[in-house]
Amino acid sequence: MKATHRSPYMQFNRRDWAALRGSEPMTLTAEDLNTLKGIDDELSIDEVQDIYLPLSHLLGHYVNARMSRKAVLTRFLNQEHQHIPFIIGIAGSVSVGKSTTARVLQALLSRSGKYKNVALVTTDGFLYPNMVLEEKGLMLKKGFPQSYDIKRLLEFVIDIKSGKEEIRVPRYSHLIYDIVPDTYEVINQPDIVILEGLNVLQSGMDYPHEKPRNFVSDYVDFSIYVDAEENQLEEWYVSRFMKFRQGAFTDPDSYFHNFASLTEEQAIKTAKTFWREINRKNLRKNIAPTRERASLILHKGENHTVSYVKLRK
Repeated sequence: MKATHRSPYMQFNRRDWAALRGSEPMTLTAEDLNTLKGIDDELSIDEVQDIYLPLSHLLGHYVNARMSRKAVLTRFLNQEHQHIPFIIGIAGSVSVGKSTTARVLQALLSRSGKYKNVALVTTDGFLYPNMVLEEKGLMLKKGFPQSYDIKRLLEFVIDIKSGKEEIRVPRYSHLIYDIVPDTYEVINQPDIVILEGLNVLQSGMDYPHEKPRNFVSDYVDFSIYVDAEENQLEEWYVSRFMKFRQGAFTDPDSYFHNFASLTEEQAIKTAKTFWREINRKNLRKNIAPTRERASLILHKGENHTVSYVKLRK
C-alpha cells in the first residue's frame, strides 16, 4: 500500500490489493467471463481474483455496516424494519469498461449467497428520447449532463432509498440508440442496486440549466470510478467502434447501420472524430472532474487490466 499524507486516498498495487481478498470465493468460470465482458474488454480469471474479489469482499463489509446502522436507528425510533437497498455507483468515461465492472460485481455479489437480489441499472435509461434531444439540439451532446432527464433519475434513486416497491426503469437500446417506448425494467426492493453511468457522480454544477437541489451522488452508499489515461481510452473507443462496424452496425435496424459500409480508413477517421468532438470533450468537462468524489478508483492500463486501486481513507 502506498500512502501519502496529502491525499485522501490509500493506493494499492495489484499484489497488495489482491492480498485483501480474504475468504471471498471464486464463483465465476471462464465461460461466465465471456458473457460478462464488453465487446472490446479483456477479462481474465486473474483479473477477477486479483481485483474484483477483494472489491466484492470490501463491499460486503460496507453493506453489513449499513445494515447494522439501519438496525440501530430502527430500534432507536421503535419502528418496524424497512427494506432500503444499498446503492453502488459506477462512473467513468465512455469505453473504459464501466459496464463490465458492473456486471462482474453483480455476478459476484449475487452468487455470494448473502443477498437475495442484486439489481443492475444503467443511467442510459434516463436519457431523453432522441426526438426530445433533436428538438433541444442535443443529439451531438448525448451523454452530456443536459441530455439526461435528471429529474426522473433523481426520482428513481429517491424511490429506491424510500423503500418503494416495483419501481419502473425506462429501457434503452444501444441497437436503435434510443429509449424503447413503453418498455421498462422493474426493480422490486433488491438488497443492492448497482447504478452505472457517465453521470453517477455529477453534482449541481454539472447541470447548469436545471440546478437540482440534490444529486444522484447524495443517495449512493459507495462509489467507484473506473479510470484510464486519455490516449488509452481513445484507443479502446476506436477499437470498439471497428468491432461494432463488423458486428452490430451490420444489422439493418441499427441506428449506425450506414457506418457498416465505410472503408476501414473511413471508419477509423469517423471514430476518432466522434471521440475528439464528443466523448473527449464530455470526459474532460463533465466526467473526469468527478473522479475524486469516488469512494474507490480502479485505474486501468493496457488490455483493460487494473494497474492500481485507490481507496478513500
